Amino acid sequence: MNLYQCSIDLHHEAKALSFASAVDQWMSYLQERGVILGWRLMRRKLNLASDKCRDFLLEIEFKDMTQLDQAFRVLGEHDEEVEKLYSNVTALIAMSETGLYRPFPDPERAERMALI
Repeated sequence: MNLYQCSIDLHHEAKALSFASAVDQWMSYLQERGVILGWRLMRRKLNLASDKCRDFLLEIEFKDMTQLDQAFRVLGEHDEEVEKLYSNVTALIAMSETGLYRPFPDPERAERMALI
């Protein structure tokens, strides 16, 4: 499993519930298409975070890198519904940072380490 993590701040005038709804629609669409395993959206609680932490955290799960590639291919489709769902999310975002994570130690690394 791979985890694509997005740390997000919204535009000042954006509504948090509108963002949550837009994310739900977009992620549900991707999940129905079979290009993501699952996802969750979380919001910082009680402002308990360092200054570097953004307001929202979106985590998207992928079975493997092939599935991640398929998700990016969906985004690249020239399809009105895809463009609308994606735009509904990104239009509300002022700043985001992303990262791709994997379980560690993973079988591949353990196997390579065993060969040394």
